Amino acid sequence: MDNLSVGKQIALLRANKGLTQAEIGERLGVSFQAVSKWERGETLPDISLLPLLSDVLETTIDNILLGSEKSLCYRGRIKVEDIIEGLCCLKRMGELMGKENIIYLHAIDGINTGMNTDIGEAFINDRVFEAFVAEAVIQSLKAGYYVDITDINRHFKYSHFRDIVRNFAKKYGIS
Repeated sequence: MDNLSVGKQIALLRANKGLTQAEIGERLGVSFQAVSKWERGETLPDISLLPLLSDVLETTIDNILLGSEKSLCYRGRIKVEDIIEGLCCLKRMGELMGKENIIYLHAIDGINTGMNTDIGEAFINDRVFEAFVAEAVIQSLKAGYYVDITDINRHFKYSHFRDIVRNFAKKYGIS
């Protein structure tokens, strides 16, 4: 790994996303000059910025540093079934504690605010629920977790969401 190769890769990924150096800098809390220095190979991004940079560029840290999409190691394995159960537990929390309970309200509000959506709709609409499951799997993949393709195929009944998650997994070296 050398600075120039990493810089060229950052520039390529940024250009492919249609982002300017200033936009990358703004999202990362650094100046456009810092991004420019990375792209010219003068410096490398601080290690603490790499997870956010990979999110902004919608790729892996491996791809930024090594020029390959395949993740070399995973933090652990996630199961789609466990994600589904977790979302069902959230719904059940409202039933058990009451939908006016402050803890439940803050949990729901945090999700709705963070995702700019209404998770309540997922509790009454199977398609919306599956969209939330897909988003949770994708966020786990971005965080470095592994999910088996057969697990994705087994638990997604809507081909639209199954395909999105499978394509995302492929980006992270899972096929």
